[in-house]
Amino acid sequence: MGNKPGISAVQVNLMVYHQIKLHAYFKACQVSLQVEEAEEHAQVHGQLLSVPWQRPATDRSAQVDTQIGHRPFGSGLAFLCISFLNPQSQSYTFSEGSQQLPKGDTHSSAAEQPLTHPRCSGEPGAQQPAKARSHEGFNVDRDAKKLNKACKGMGTDDSAIIEILSSRTSNERQQIKQKYKATYGKDLEKVLKGELSGNFKKAALALLDQPSEYDARKLNKAMKGLGTDEMVLIEILCTRTNKEIITIQEAYQRLFDKSLESDIKDDTSGNLKKILVSLMQANRDEGNEVDKDLAAQDAKDLYDAGEGRWGTDELAFNEVLAKRNYKQLQATFEAYQVLIGKDLEEAIEEETSGYLQKAYLTIVRCARDREGYFADRLYKSMKGAGTDEKTLIHIIVTRAEVDLLGIKAKFQEKYQKSLADMVRSDTSGDFQKLLLALLH
Repeated sequence: MGNKPGISAVQVNLMVYHQIKLHAYFKACQVSLQVEEAEEHAQVHGQLLSVPWQRPATDRSAQVDTQIGHRPFGSGLAFLCISFLNPQSQSYTFSEGSQQLPKGDTHSSAAEQPLTHPRCSGEPGAQQPAKARSHEGFNVDRDAKKLNKACKGMGTDDSAIIEILSSRTSNERQQIKQKYKATYGKDLEKVLKGELSGNFKKAALALLDQPSEYDARKLNKAMKGLGTDEMVLIEILCTRTNKEIITIQEAYQRLFDKSLESDIKDDTSGNLKKILVSLMQANRDEGNEVDKDLAAQDAKDLYDAGEGRWGTDELAFNEVLAKRNYKQLQATFEAYQVLIGKDLEEAIEEETSGYLQKAYLTIVRCARDREGYFADRLYKSMKGAGTDEKTLIHIIVTRAEVDLLGIKAKFQEKYQKSLADMVRSDTSGDFQKLLLALLH
């Protein structure tokens, strides 16, 4: 057919044909897409007009020319489709026999701008880079407004509170707290404290803290007033990583304007104080290297410090249990079994007692299987008559973004029932709904 300057009537009509099909497609998609999503898809497919037309390799191109014909009205309809769906798109100029490309786009090609089909589900196409976000659908302004509305007037919309608190990360909840105070001039914690009650209130307030802050508050409460709740100190300090211990100490200083280590020293005594202070130095090797010779030597030292002497040399236990990495400790436990013919846990139970025994056993069990340790703690909190709600809240809230998935799997493996099912049977009301939402 020879060379033709510009774009022929065939090109125009092919573009018109495809634009009419696109127009019908967009009409169907508008039912499920938001306006902004429809605009994004229109921008993607508006580029169809900028793709140079290429003649098919077969002789059917001549048939196309005669079958389609020239429809100037169609050109106007194609322009209206794009203009209607994307008011801010580039302007297009059509003139009979000499159609122009979009202004400012004279070099586009199929290779440079690959075409993708839009999805009515709203997924971004290939030309739309994935947005980095910590949680899908997070909008701090919207969440702050929803929480304010949930607590406004007579009654409280507990479902809205549960939905937001359970589906946001800890960092997102901190943003919500800041936005709420900036917008409404009130602390969200104080508002929820006045609106909620019971274990539901305790769990909701726990979620408003960062995990390190929640641990710091638990530690402070355990040492406040007469007496000390040593099990809380053991539960936290004997199970956390170096980094977690450091952030807990920083949170404690920030919240209470005093040193956690000083309070631990003042409120504990003897060998329990020594092992807790050792752990607070955050000096554990957290690598994965295993030295079998060191494991054999540590196993012998532990035997000599315990079963191999009158009394127990706790310093030797502290040196090994507070500083070795978990893989190295596992090798030491195996070496102890070979050397003595007894499990180290059994030796600890025979040679120590009280809270020191509980601290040592917690470290050993975490070194062997931390997720299994927390699964056991959760099971015991719900086993038998009554429920230990404090332990339920503490573990589920603080492990939610750490290893809760693994804890759930271990729970299922150990007890042949899901953690969610046991929580459902042992709790009730909004407290139950919040815990189940966190476990979902």
